[in-house]
Amino acid sequence: MQAAAGRAEDDTAGAAGLEAGRLLFARGCVFVKGVVNMADLPAADRPEIAFAGRSNVGKSSLINALAGRKALARTSNTPGRTRELNFFLCDGRLSLVDMPGYGYARVSKAQVKGWTRLIHDYLRGRPSLRRVYLLIDARHGPKPSDREIMTLMDEAAVSWQVVLTKADKPKAKALAAVLAATERTIARHGAAHPEVLVTSAQKGTGIAELRAAIAVLLEDAGG
Repeated sequence: MQAAAGRAEDDTAGAAGLEAGRLLFARGCVFVKGVVNMADLPAADRPEIAFAGRSNVGKSSLINALAGRKALARTSNTPGRTRELNFFLCDGRLSLVDMPGYGYARVSKAQVKGWTRLIHDYLRGRPSLRRVYLLIDARHGPKPSDREIMTLMDEAAVSWQVVLTKADKPKAKALAAVLAATERTIARHGAAHPEVLVTSAQKGTGIAELRAAIAVLLEDAGG
């Protein structure tokens, strides 16, 4: 009986979290501003969740899926399209940050240096940052540039969690192998959340669960 009650309680908590996440994003998200240097950051007066990842990993698509909007964040097939920290306000109490992609292919070294410095400064100096979701392509798994960011976030004592994107692309066996390899990688990082979230912005896979996880972070922050 106690085991059954425990399972029922877990199911209720899960359902409550999913509903909290749905309501958080159903109340609306709006674009606030794009920032190219730390001096222009908006006030750190509410909890922030940031999305990091390689160019073209699907950060903007994931943000659009979370918000239930088609064009809240600009999407592009051209790597390096996002060249600033883009801030969005959801439900008037949570900031989402779309960070510049790293691993650029066709931009100047000066641009790479500037964007990389902005990313590093933001991660190390933003007191309202509650978690960084590190997006990794489910077809490929962590690459050297992803591991560099993992180490940076560990050093900055930033809480981070991996989100696999484009999970509809690989076959089930290949996806399972990437998931296992990713879990082995993050096990070596002290600041990493142990759970890897698996998503597809196109199919909607894992979007409700990610919303629920963000809602929990907001509640824990007193938002």
